Amino acid sequence: MTLWGNKDSVYADGTIAVNFSTLKVVGTGTTFNTAGLIKAGDIITCGVGQTYGEAIITAVDSGTQLSIQDTSNFNSGVTTVFAGAVYNITQKPISTLKDSRFDEDEIYGVDTTEQGVANAASGDARKYAPAHAGWVGIQTYIDQHGNLRVKTETLVASSSITGDAADDTQLPDS
Repeated sequence: MTLWGNKDSVYADGTIAVNFSTLKVVGTGTTFNTAGLIKAGDIITCGVGQTYGEAIITAVDSGTQLSIQDTSNFNSGVTTVFAGAVYNITQKPISTLKDSRFDEDEIYGVDTTEQGVANAASGDARKYAPAHAGWVGIQTYIDQHGNLRVKTETLVASSSITGDAADDTQLPDS
């Protein structure tokens, strides 16, 4: 299991449910074991709002089932993620799961195209421009004057990020 990979999105077809008791992720409309795309050590991020969380994948059991390490990185009080949940499997750094500086949805795989588009942008879009492509933490907030503020931090510099995740609102490709 590597510390990080280079894929912002490895796989995200279908929907899932997460059973916290058995530490199993059950997919509907999925083919998890197709072509060996998903591997132990990849991160699954799933759910929305109060059921949001992520976990380290420990095994690809079948085309419709994954095993996960634990559920400690889900919002507190969550005991299951019900069927029909959206998800994304990524190779972001495992260390980000315990990083108190960033929430799960504030870590992005930024490829060189996204970085270039952000650097060439103007207005609020330019504020998302990271110093380097790679795994980047991005936090946003509104200051006391009503202005959007964006803080970026390159966690792992890498020019080989591939597999664009659904993050084009913050980091468009064109």
